Amino acid sequence: MQKLPGRQRSINLPLRRQQFVGRPKVYPKMALCAARVQLMRSSSSSCGAWTRLLQRWSSSSSIHSFNEKEIREKLQAFPGGSIDLLKQESGIAVLTINNPSRMNAFSGSMMVELEDRVSQLESWTDGKGVIVVGAAGTFCSGSDLNAVRAISNPQCRLPLISVAMVEGKALGGGAELTTACDFRLMAPGGVIQFVHKHMGLVPGWGGAARLVRIVGSQGAIKLLAGARKVDPELGLQIGLVNGVLDGSGGSALQGAEDWLGHYTKGAAPVIQAVKKVVVSGRELPLAEALRAEKEVFGTVWGAPANLQALASKHKHR
Repeated sequence: MQKLPGRQRSINLPLRRQQFVGRPKVYPKMALCAARVQLMRSSSSSCGAWTRLLQRWSSSSSIHSFNEKEIREKLQAFPGGSIDLLKQESGIAVLTINNPSRMNAFSGSMMVELEDRVSQLESWTDGKGVIVVGAAGTFCSGSDLNAVRAISNPQCRLPLISVAMVEGKALGGGAELTTACDFRLMAPGGVIQFVHKHMGLVPGWGGAARLVRIVGSQGAIKLLAGARKVDPELGLQIGLVNGVLDGSGGSALQGAEDWLGHYTKGAAPVIQAVKKVVVSGRELPLAEALRAEKEVFGTVWGAPANLQALASKHKHR
């Protein structure tokens, strides 16, 4: 994100249904578990240090025996890159994955930063939307994205409308990350590719399930089993992409903000309520979704935005 912005944690582990209405919680242990599973499988030299550390942890104790502070300290031992967050008066934030030397792959310190940025967005009362972008013309390579499943963890859904702005390549875990967002926009020349098969893997943290919901089972098989490169034209054709932006860099980001702005007009509490009821309807059994919807309705009924609309007779305008 330029200074543009998860755990759709869209990114995306049992579902704790009661948390859809209240403030989502952060579970760094689950992110670390993701790192452990994926990195232990990887033969990449870039993951060697991660693998050795995680092997030591798993041989000496259960991963769940580490408290949050200890996990953060160990992750910070692997520095590099940053997660930059820009919160704007429009209510749209820009979250930037910033590690250009590694094609914006996630490091340990970036994972810690991501948790902190997500917490800031969760408590942003004026927030309406967030755009996830990569620095320097690349979205995310995904080679070290294994533990960033925070953005797609069902236990924490940001009450903001999320957009992945894909400029350059979104590969592997980066492709999964795009599915964790509510919408996907692509700049000319962008590519989304689920390359897991080439590594002898499949998506392991919700990417496949979300992909099926987006493009259907047959479409998901084609993208996963074929490791097919999805350009903007194909993305629109199969329904993976919601729009194609003009230009690149700053102009693409402005285009993404304008696109998202169509859905963020109005009071922030109302936009956040919309996101909550939609997530509840998508993720919960019908009876529980109906209860959650009623609870969310209670938070906006008689609230300032509702009273102002009634006073101005704005309903049918």
